[in-house]
Amino acid sequence: MRVHYGPGYRMYFTRKHHVVYLLRVGGDRVLIRCALNDITRATGMTQIARDTGLGRESLYNALGSTGNPEFATIMKVMKALGLKLHATAA
Repeated sequence: MRVHYGPGYRMYFTRKHHVVYLLRVGGDRVLIRCALNDITRATGMTQIARDTGLGRESLYNALGSTGNPEFATIMKVMKALGLKLHATAA
C-alpha cells in the first residue's frame, strides 16, 4: 500500500505474517508520528493504550496532528505494535 503525505512524501508499507515493513521516502520526523498514528488507530487505540500503559487520551494527543511524542512513547507504541526501529546511514 502507498500513502501520499503532502508533495514529495510517500510511505509504503505491507504486512507479512507478524512483520510490518515500512519504506519512507522523503518527509521528516512528522511522517513517523503520522505513520504510527495511522497504524495504531487501525490496530485499535484502546488496546495499544493498555499494552503501553499509557492513557488512551494521552496516546491520541501524542500521536495526533499536533502531538510531539517523546522517544520513550514512540518506542512503547512500536513495541506494542510488534515493530522494530531500524536506522541506517543517510
